[in-house]
Amino acid sequence: MKQKFLTTLLFACALTAASAQTPVYMDDAQPLEARVKDALSRMTLEEKVALCHAQSKFSSAGVPRLGIPELWMSDGPHGVRAEINWNDWGYANWTNDSITAFPALTCLAATWNPEMSAKYGKAIGEEARYREKDVLLGPGVNIYRTPMNGRNFEYMGEDPYLAGVMCVPYIRELQKNGVAACVKHYALNNQELWRGHIDVYLSDRALHEIYLPAFKAAVVEGGAWSIMGAYNQIRGQHACHNDFALNQILKGDWKFDGCVVTDWGGAHDTYEAAVNGLDIEMGSYTNGLTSESAFGYNDYYLADPYLKMLKEGKVPMSTIDDKASRILRLIFRTAMNTRKPFGSVATEAHYAAAREIGNEGIVLLKNAPAEKKGAPLLPVAADKYRNILVVGDNAVRLLNQGGGSSELKVKDMISPLEGLRAVYGNKVTYARGYVAGRPMYGRADEIPQHITDSLRAEAVEMAKKADLVIMVGGLNKNHYQDCEGGDRLDYGLPFGQNELIQELAGVNPNLVLVLLSGNAVEMPWVAQVPAIVQGWYLGSMGGKSLADVLSGEVNPSGKLPFSFPVRLTDCGAHAFGELSYPGDSIRQEYKEDILVGYRWHDTKKIPALFPFGHGLSYTTFTYGKPTASAKNIAADGTLTVTVAVKNAGRVAGKEVVQLYVGDDRCSVLRPMKELKHFAKIALEPGEEKSVTFTLTPDDLKFYDEASSGWKYEPGKFKAYIGASSTDIRGAVSFELK
Repeated sequence: MKQKFLTTLLFACALTAASAQTPVYMDDAQPLEARVKDALSRMTLEEKVALCHAQSKFSSAGVPRLGIPELWMSDGPHGVRAEINWNDWGYANWTNDSITAFPALTCLAATWNPEMSAKYGKAIGEEARYREKDVLLGPGVNIYRTPMNGRNFEYMGEDPYLAGVMCVPYIRELQKNGVAACVKHYALNNQELWRGHIDVYLSDRALHEIYLPAFKAAVVEGGAWSIMGAYNQIRGQHACHNDFALNQILKGDWKFDGCVVTDWGGAHDTYEAAVNGLDIEMGSYTNGLTSESAFGYNDYYLADPYLKMLKEGKVPMSTIDDKASRILRLIFRTAMNTRKPFGSVATEAHYAAAREIGNEGIVLLKNAPAEKKGAPLLPVAADKYRNILVVGDNAVRLLNQGGGSSELKVKDMISPLEGLRAVYGNKVTYARGYVAGRPMYGRADEIPQHITDSLRAEAVEMAKKADLVIMVGGLNKNHYQDCEGGDRLDYGLPFGQNELIQELAGVNPNLVLVLLSGNAVEMPWVAQVPAIVQGWYLGSMGGKSLADVLSGEVNPSGKLPFSFPVRLTDCGAHAFGELSYPGDSIRQEYKEDILVGYRWHDTKKIPALFPFGHGLSYTTFTYGKPTASAKNIAADGTLTVTVAVKNAGRVAGKEVVQLYVGDDRCSVLRPMKELKHFAKIALEPGEEKSVTFTLTPDDLKFYDEASSGWKYEPGKFKAYIGASSTDIRGAVSFELK
C-alpha cells in the first residue's frame, strides 16, 4: 500500500508540474490511442520492459518518472481476495479487506439469466474498485469437460453458448467500475492434474466449436481488457506464449487490443514470451499459490533476459512497443481512469445481489413424495413439522475457505444451519453426521474411521425421532475436491456420505438432500431420496438463499449448466481410456472431440442421471406447439420460432425456455442437437407468455477443418423447444436453402 501511495503522490506532482501544458497521455479527454502513442514516445527501453513483469506478488510496474501508476491485481472471480504480502504468499492480515463472497460461477451459470450476470459484475466491480484493484482475475469460462476437474466450480458449465452469453454482462458491468476483467484460463485448462505441463491435442473443430466460443464472446462482445493464459500446453507450446492461440486467434482473428497476463508461473521461455503474444508475466518460478522463488523480479523471462535480447537484436523492437502499448492502454483504462466511480464493499445492495443470484441459481433436481400418495416433500412450510433435523458438515462449514486462489475473507457468512434456524426457529436440531477436516491446500486431513462411524450413528439415531431430515452435504474446497491444483480422486461423495445418506433414508423417508458443490457427483442412493437440491457454493448469503428456496419463499428456477452422468464412464472424456483423461502425464488427446456433455449423452444415447438444462419448480409449466415463421431460411435471411408457455400451477415461478438445433444430415459428424438460444421468463399463476427466438444461418454452421472456417450446408434442420436437453416439448422442421 505504501508503494501505491508513493506512486499516487508522484502522479499528483507530475500533474501539477505539467499543469501549464498537460502531456497528451495525462489528459483522459484525449483519444485513448493518442495517449498511448504519446506515453510510449516518452519512455526509455528499460521503462518499457519494466512494464512487462511483476514487481510484487500481485502488482506490475508503472512508469514513476512519468507519473504513470502501476497495476494492482486481485484474485477473483467470486470475490476480491484478501490482501497478500508484497513478496510472499502469506496474507497481510489487514483489518479492512473483508468482502462479500458471491456465489460461485457455476451457480451464476445455473441462473440462465443474463440480468443476474450483470448484477454480479456490477457488485463485484464496486468491491474491487473500493479495494483499489485495477485488474480482477476472472471470470473463468473454461468448458466443463469432466466432473473430476477440481476447478469446475469457477467456470460456467459444459456448453459454449451458455458460457458465452453469461460471461458478457459480468465483464461489461465489472469494467464500468474502471476495473479490468482478466478472463481465464485461455485455453484448454480443463483439468488441474498436471496442469503446469500437460500437452493438449484436439481437433480444430472441437477447439473452435466447444472450447473457444466463450473466450471469443468475452473479447468480441464483452470487450474484455485482459486475458489470462493457461498453465497447460496446446499442441506442443505453453498457452501463455502460444503463437497459434495468442497471435493468430486472439490478437489476429478477434482483434483483441488488451493485455495477455500469465497465470502465476505460466511463463517458461524468454524468446517465446517475447514473440508469441505474452504481455505481462506474473509469478514466475513459483506454483502460483504456495512455493517461493529463489530469483528476483528482474530475473523473470520478460525482465533482464528480455532487455538483453532486445539490445542484442535477437528479438524485434516491435515486440516491446506492442507490449508496452497494450499495457499502457490497460493502465489508462483502469489505474489512470479519473472518471471511474467510487467503490463500495459488503453493502446491503451487494448482499441482496448475492442472495438473489443464489436464489435463481439453486437447482431442484428431484422432488417426489416421501410416500406414494403424498405431496412432494418440498417446499417445507414453517408450520408443517415440529422437529427438523439438519445433518452435515456443510451445514456449518465456511465454504469460502480453501479452494486455492478463490479463497475469500468475508465480512459476513450465513451458514445453511443459520439460514434454516432463522426460518424454522427452535424446531431445528443439528447433528454433524460426518466431518471433512480442515480447509487446506495441497493436502487433506485423514479422518479416523471410528470418528466417522460415531458421527453417523449419532445422526441416524436422531433422524429416527425427527419429523423431517435435511442433510447438507456434497463436496468442499479441500484438496482433491473442488480445489485448485488437483483433480478429484473419486466421482462419489467423500467422508462416508453415501453410507450416511442410505442410513438416514432407511430410518426416515422424509429426507431432503442439499448438495453443495461445483461438480456432479455419483448418486447410488438416488432412488431412496425423495428430494434433492443442487445448492452450489452460495457465498455470504448462502444460508438465506437455501432457506428461501427450501421454505418456498422463493420458487426454484435454476437449471443445470452441465450434465450429471450416472457413472463416470458415461462421460465422453472418460470413454476412451487414460490418454483422453487424464493423459499420460505428458500428452492428452480429447478423443470425444465435439461431443462434450449433453452432446455426448444425446448422440451416443447414454442417458444422464440429471441432464443439462434440467431443473424443477414448485409450479408446472405447459408449452404450446412451437411454430416457425417460414418453412425455409435463406442464406442471408432469418427465421423465427415462437412458443407459448403457461404457468399451470398455483404459485408464481420462472421458466427457462431452451431452443436447440439439430442438423438432420451433414457431411461431418454433428451432435443430435445444440443449444442456440434460451430465455428466462417470469409467470404468475395462470399467466401465459409467448417466447420468440430468431434463427440465422450462423446458428446452423459448423467449423470446417478443410477450409479453416465456418460453414453451413443446405438441407433440413429441426428446432427443438425444451425445458431441458432431454425434456423436449415440441419441434419444428425447416430447410436452409
